[in-house]
Amino acid sequence: MYSKTTGGVTVTVTPYFLDDQSSPKEDHYVWAYQVNIKNSSSNTIKLNHRNWVIIDANGKVINIQGEGVVGEFPVIQPGESFEYTSGTPLKTSNGFMQGFYLMSQNNGEQLKIDIPAFSLDSPYGKKNLH
Repeated sequence: MYSKTTGGVTVTVTPYFLDDQSSPKEDHYVWAYQVNIKNSSSNTIKLNHRNWVIIDANGKVINIQGEGVVGEFPVIQPGESFEYTSGTPLKTSNGFMQGFYLMSQNNGEQLKIDIPAFSLDSPYGKKNLH
């Protein structure tokens, strides 16, 4: 589990290797990751945009940007959380991800909320500390 707090908003990510969806002989490795966004600020927030940076074991960088998350634009009240699960494939047995969300507060202020860097490790590659 990996966590980071920015502006009273804590993002916690738990990655899982999906062996049943991976095919190491074909250099296809798949992970799911569960994200929990906890709003400990005093303002209601709305997630508008995501930006992910995925780096595989060869150093290849993939940048994923888009509106919302998993087709939603969650509004998170003070003291509440939003949780979702997504996934990513890689052509290498290891890698890592990090990123940020752009959110708006009910007072109109914009926030950039960091997503912690986290390792994507499979049992098919040697373990690396990222």
